[in-house]
Amino acid sequence: MPKNTGMGGNKRKKGKKAPQESKKELEFKGEMEEYGQVTRLLGDARMEIQCFDGIKRIGHIRGKMRKRNWIANGDIVLVSLREYEQEKCDVINKYSEDEVRKLKKAGEIPESAKLPNDDGDDEKEKKKDNYNDIVFEEDEPVKDENRTKNKDKVDDEEEDEKELDIDDI
Repeated sequence: MPKNTGMGGNKRKKGKKAPQESKKELEFKGEMEEYGQVTRLLGDARMEIQCFDGIKRIGHIRGKMRKRNWIANGDIVLVSLREYEQEKCDVINKYSEDEVRKLKKAGEIPESAKLPNDDGDDEKEKKKDNYNDIVFEEDEPVKDENRTKNKDKVDDEEEDEKELDIDDI
């Protein structure tokens, strides 16, 4: 029989290597480009973006990025501005958390830009302290009258059954 040369079967799976993380260069904004932060997802590859030049725009994810780079609320993106429509733009790059830190260090984006996962250490400590301040008061247990009535009823029925058993003998 002829040997299968790489199409299907379990031998094909063995040859695959894990995808290596490529070191891409940090992309800075150019002419007719601006940094922005996603404020709302609108569906159909569109989103509302608050650009750092102070204008809110409707951003459209370009085809090359669709289903490859998932964009969420609060993400920092690079957008390409349109000459003919000031209120619309095209998303051309999404920055990771590390890249955002590098951009902040370089002074490209303002320090006020925050990622959704980016909490300061001070805020975490305040949250921990707030949990320690919670005090629970112990109240007296509430007596349920219906429970006691039902319990008395069950006790009476059990006594009646015992009486019947004695009479039967």
